[in-house]
Amino acid sequence: MAVTPATLLRRAVHPARHAGSPRTVLVVMCVGYFLVLLDVTIVNVALPEIGSRLGTGVGGLQWVVDGYALALAALMLTSGAAGDLYGHRRVVLGGLVVFGAGSLACGLAPGVPVLVAARVVQGVGAALLLPGTLAIISRAFPDDAARARAIGVWAGIGSLALPAGPLLGGALVDVVGWRSVFLLNVPVVAVALVWAAAVVQESREERARRLDVPGVLLGGLLLLATTYAFIEGGRAGAGAPQVLLAAAIALLTVPALAVAELRRGDDAMLPVSLLRRPAFDAANVTAGVMNLGTLGTLFVLTLFLQSVQHRSALVAGLVVVPLFAPLAVIAPFGGRITSRVGARLPAAAGLLVAAAGLALLVRAGAHTGYPALLPAFLLWGVGMGLLTPAVVAAAIAAVPARRAGLASAVNNTARQTGGAIGIAVAGAVVGPPTDGARFVRGFHAVALGAAGLYTAAAVLALAVLPGALLSVRRAGGER
Repeated sequence: MAVTPATLLRRAVHPARHAGSPRTVLVVMCVGYFLVLLDVTIVNVALPEIGSRLGTGVGGLQWVVDGYALALAALMLTSGAAGDLYGHRRVVLGGLVVFGAGSLACGLAPGVPVLVAARVVQGVGAALLLPGTLAIISRAFPDDAARARAIGVWAGIGSLALPAGPLLGGALVDVVGWRSVFLLNVPVVAVALVWAAAVVQESREERARRLDVPGVLLGGLLLLATTYAFIEGGRAGAGAPQVLLAAAIALLTVPALAVAELRRGDDAMLPVSLLRRPAFDAANVTAGVMNLGTLGTLFVLTLFLQSVQHRSALVAGLVVVPLFAPLAVIAPFGGRITSRVGARLPAAAGLLVAAAGLALLVRAGAHTGYPALLPAFLLWGVGMGLLTPAVVAAAIAAVPARRAGLASAVNNTARQTGGAIGIAVAGAVVGPPTDGARFVRGFHAVALGAAGLYTAAAVLALAVLPGALLSVRRAGGER
């Protein structure tokens, strides 16, 4: 029987009567998760062509990347609570619809303002998808051991999206054009939507937290004002009126957000009680620094490879594979190491190894060959592979078991927030790639700045993160 739009709508609104097997549910949820992470990296290799075709500079390209990241960061915590309240199946299906609509709008965008707005829509869809996929998988595998294996598959699929993004994006840009990196999502989302509607059963929490609307609005305003201040500061100067106004709004929003979260107590988007745990704070600060340095440097690196070294999009994608491949391969081993020795040493080692790789990028110039860049990419990627599972595990272990889902969401939010700010700062430092000498100097400054931040975060990790994850729960208590 043909699947009509009306049938699809009924399936999306009403829970599936006959759920698919747990493995089928796992596969379709992994598709959604893969798309969310793919759009973090696939767009980077398309940036130079987007800038050329749509006539925009570094500032416009920063918003193309940050529109997605800001929406994802601002709504991540709330979307998890929405799934608990309204049902994870319903929220995930809604996320697929929004993500698909945003992808279509990106692919058809006539100019940068529409493209940025469509990227924000994509980010909203991604925020709805990300927490819900993991929640649905957890419900589909009630056995602890089976659930752990399923989550490992889910995480592994996500890791594969990172190296796949530059390769797939580079090939699509060179062969079809930049719009294809967005339009590719549309048929995949359509299939995933029909499939998920057919096999996923509804699930929700009996005691779900209320949505923290003031927290979402104030948190989003803080992120938007901070990012705008950095991006416009790089274009118009730090003393420009719009930059000073944005900075003032960001500063005034901080106490307002703190008061709003204190008043809501445990119903807050980010319960203040969690922030009284030093290991939790350190894990999330480290996660934010990790993405701030990596995504900020990656944004500049992509422009450097194509606009300064004049590599094609596909070749640029191939060049950065050694950066992402170690992350996909080493992260599972990093998780095993963390489970045995705690988060402190893997996190500190990962930060220092990545810092060494970033520091080596100061050797990169307009005519630098690939062999000179390769050690930097490998060290950077290996360090990230060690670091990523350590900071996630430390954040989750630092809170009572019943708060593990919230801790994971906070850690993801810290990473997305750090990435958005990192892109804004990096673009402000380097300036336009048309000024090759200044751009290369700015690139070196961004890489060295990231290396310095990583080194400082390593000191923090050694001082605060636990030597054994179990010790955190004993220190924090099961409150």
